[in-house]
Amino acid sequence: MQDTYTISELGREFGITTRAIRFYEDKNLLSPTRDGQRRIYSRADRTRLKLLLRGKRLGWGLEQIRSVLNMYETGHEGELQQIEYTCKKVEERRQQLLQQQQDIKAALLDLDSIQSRCEAYKNKLENDHKSKRA
Repeated sequence: MQDTYTISELGREFGITTRAIRFYEDKNLLSPTRDGQRRIYSRADRTRLKLLLRGKRLGWGLEQIRSVLNMYETGHEGELQQIEYTCKKVEERRQQLLQQQQDIKAALLDLDSIQSRCEAYKNKLENDHKSKRA
């Protein structure tokens, strides 16, 4: 594993745009060193980006992600706090997704019912139309 990374290398590795990486930098979630105009990202920056993107996939907001990242940087002193916070946020998100899953199932059942009634009514109208022509 290398010690430093360019913005392009991180973008390719994680499948995101350099603009997205700069956005996270603007939000003070990443803080690369500079060599003139060139950004130099450390292993720690790479790890922060990896954790940040994982948080985004989980549906967390930037402030939740920032809290976890800041605890991560406190070392072992913040480890228990980080794990407790992360477990709590994971469970909250899990419950949200389970509720969304139930809502989707209910919506699909409603749509199935509406579709069945629409098809039945359409068939009735077609049959009525045919019998009027006959």
